[in-house]
Amino acid sequence: MHFGDFAMNAPTFLRTIFKSNVSPGFWSQCGWALLRACLGIMMVHNGIDKLSDIQGFSTAYVEVIGLPFPLFFSYLAAFTELIGAPLVAIGLLTRPASLGLFGTMCVAMYHHILVSGFNIPYLELSAVYASSFLFFAINGAGLFSFDALILSKLDASALSARAKQIMRLEKAFASERSEQAGAPTK
Repeated sequence: MHFGDFAMNAPTFLRTIFKSNVSPGFWSQCGWALLRACLGIMMVHNGIDKLSDIQGFSTAYVEVIGLPFPLFFSYLAAFTELIGAPLVAIGLLTRPASLGLFGTMCVAMYHHILVSGFNIPYLELSAVYASSFLFFAINGAGLFSFDALILSKLDASALSARAKQIMRLEKAFASERSEQAGAPTK
């Protein structure tokens, strides 16, 4: 089977995984890409820290909240962060990776609430991470991502239509700025 044949018959769920719910604005997409990259890069160290003392993490965090098989769940959290975070950063399989990271952050928030109550300084970082990963799990990676490149292979018109929308918005933005400055438009 030729890749083009597969692309033409790609299951709907693949299109759903790779297609973003996005505004096609250039600056909006730049913001999404920057947020995605920062989240992914910053999250990787959490997985590295867990693996550096997996037994200590298991005892101090996972056993405390009462999850069964604490060592298994400790490794699961560590590898979700080590594998999922770079995937989010580059925008590859962003929805599933973000969903896994969202789940990990929800467990971290539960741990913080169980140990110290509803104490904002302890919850703050986990809540920011959780809400950000939930955002990407719902909306996808955006146009500046590997997901968008894969989508363009699955559905040739998807990315090019969005690119044309971006170009029109950029021209409209430049035209509007020129009019405001009193300069003639091209």
